[in-house]
Amino acid sequence: MRFKNILLIILIPVFLLAQSKPTRMIKDSDIPVGSNVTFSADTLYVLDGMVFVDSLATLTIEAGTVIKAKDGQDTEASGLVVTRDAKIFAEGTADRPIIFTSINDDLNGNLDYTYRGEWGGVVLLGRAPTNNGGDKSVEGVNEIDAVRSRYGGTDANHSSGVFRYVSIRHTGINVGSSTGNEIQGLTCGAVGAGTVIEYVESYASGDDGFEFFGGTANTRYLVSAFCSDDAFDWDQGFNGKHQFWFAIQAPDEAGRIAEMDGAGGNEQGTPYALPVLSNVTYIGAGISATPAGDGEQAMIFRDNTGGYYYNSIITDYDDASTSLGLTIEDIDNTGDKVEDSRKRFEAGELGLKNNIWYGFGAGNTVNTFSDQEFVKTYLSDAANGNRAVDPMLRGISRETNGGLDPRPSSGSPALSGSMEVDDNYFVKTSYVGAFGGNNWLIGWTALSQLGYTTAITDIKEIDNGGIPENYNLFQNYPNPFNPSTKIRFSVPEPANVKLTIYNSLGEQVAELINDVKSAGSYEVNWNAKNMASGIYFYQLQAGSVVLTRKMSFLK
Repeated sequence: MRFKNILLIILIPVFLLAQSKPTRMIKDSDIPVGSNVTFSADTLYVLDGMVFVDSLATLTIEAGTVIKAKDGQDTEASGLVVTRDAKIFAEGTADRPIIFTSINDDLNGNLDYTYRGEWGGVVLLGRAPTNNGGDKSVEGVNEIDAVRSRYGGTDANHSSGVFRYVSIRHTGINVGSSTGNEIQGLTCGAVGAGTVIEYVESYASGDDGFEFFGGTANTRYLVSAFCSDDAFDWDQGFNGKHQFWFAIQAPDEAGRIAEMDGAGGNEQGTPYALPVLSNVTYIGAGISATPAGDGEQAMIFRDNTGGYYYNSIITDYDDASTSLGLTIEDIDNTGDKVEDSRKRFEAGELGLKNNIWYGFGAGNTVNTFSDQEFVKTYLSDAANGNRAVDPMLRGISRETNGGLDPRPSSGSPALSGSMEVDDNYFVKTSYVGAFGGNNWLIGWTALSQLGYTTAITDIKEIDNGGIPENYNLFQNYPNPFNPSTKIRFSVPEPANVKLTIYNSLGEQVAELINDVKSAGSYEVNWNAKNMASGIYFYQLQAGSVVLTRKMSFLK
């Protein structure tokens, strides 16, 4: 079965394309047992209720496809559930992501991050192990279908398919017949290591951004932005390898950045949760913020979970004087019957090495952002490589002003201090955190498309006939422009180059480059879609040289 309509010319803005496409309403019966269904980019799909990709069915979603969810809550809530004997192949690209969102979203910013809980969310289920001792069902979804909501098994390498370059927005409405049942932007139940999960964003969830119930999935490039509860949550014996996770919380509502639980009942159940994470950047709600939520600490290990964090940054948590950086559950370490996360720690199954910690309400030293003596001793041990220093990120903004750039600035301590993780899955980096010189948020995320990040589509070196003799900043073209323009510059020697944009009031509105560049000529594209019409100034700083030019943006 294939839902297909007339192909439309696509060289127009995403939100206009989505409005002009033919629409298909998708009900649960549309992806039945054993079927092969394709969602094509030339059609707008609307989920009408909870849609299950049924047993032995395959759902393929083309790059650039937009799937919206109809209004409804409780047993009428809309969402997509890939059952544990089905597969999904959702393969977007950086310039053509797959977007799941609310029917009320025009994809051009009419819903900001305060519009949480507009629909249910996406659920991937598999047959990998959990520590429940048997099948488990997804909360809320089980009240819609008790059988097709089940997950769990014994196949650690089980595959649920491919989920790549997918942005999931405005999820978290109440699901099922009971109050308080929400699914996350992406909920994974016993998803196995054969599944590919890369470049996935959860934006403005009314619950957690991501939650993993057991499983052995390996993931890269996950984004949790402005969710009302935890950015990342794991439970029930979650394992696997994970690199390049990014979270940023909102000042109005937020839970913990990472809530790490080991069991969903019997805390002595195995397998223990022992995931390995490297190159994570966790940004809280802001050191001056007091968000609603249960976030007593940025990170908590509890319910007998272990796990490892390497080469990561945890920063800018909220303002409450009791807000801590880290807690490791310590219930009763004197007896053999009580299992807790401190036991995993003492068994060498919980570790945090080569991380940067900075910006907590309780303080910026180990003695203040942790209130547990064994944690203080561990983090203070130089052999573990943890540092309480400012990571000097280029920009932390929670507004659509192009000011979010979580890459380390020149001179940042995060540019060094990385350790190699002894597993071939992990990409070796020289830097700490999720970002080096490349801002991989650009293009495919809501953070990029809605203007939180500086919209740089390309920075490329150009051949101008050899090494230039002088520093030059050329007139942008086109000028006037709408909405994007190209800026060329040249440097005669290696230098740290900073290229910034200012409005007519002299306020910085974007930083396009702040990085070391070798001698040569370069071209940068700036997209000013979310800026007001008017005069702007762009400035090149390299060494002692400062060059400035003027340009006009006319909508």
